[in-house]
Amino acid sequence: MSTIRVDILNPKAKKLLKDLADLNLISIKETSKGGFSDVLKKLRAKAKSVPSMEEITKEVEIVRARRYAK
Repeated sequence: MSTIRVDILNPKAKKLLKDLADLNLISIKETSKGGFSDVLKKLRAKAKSVPSMEEITKEVEIVRARRYAK
């Protein structure tokens, strides 16, 4: 099985694809529009507290120091 992404420009093409799916020749799966934002919402929902700007800045500086120390 191979997977391709198709951008539908004409509504008639969408009907043709649905007909092919009805004949069990292809499978159509809708993709989520959110992607990254959905993942971010899930991660934030699991977080106990939101880090402050100072905490974020401190962590970024630590990572940068390690990276550039090499």
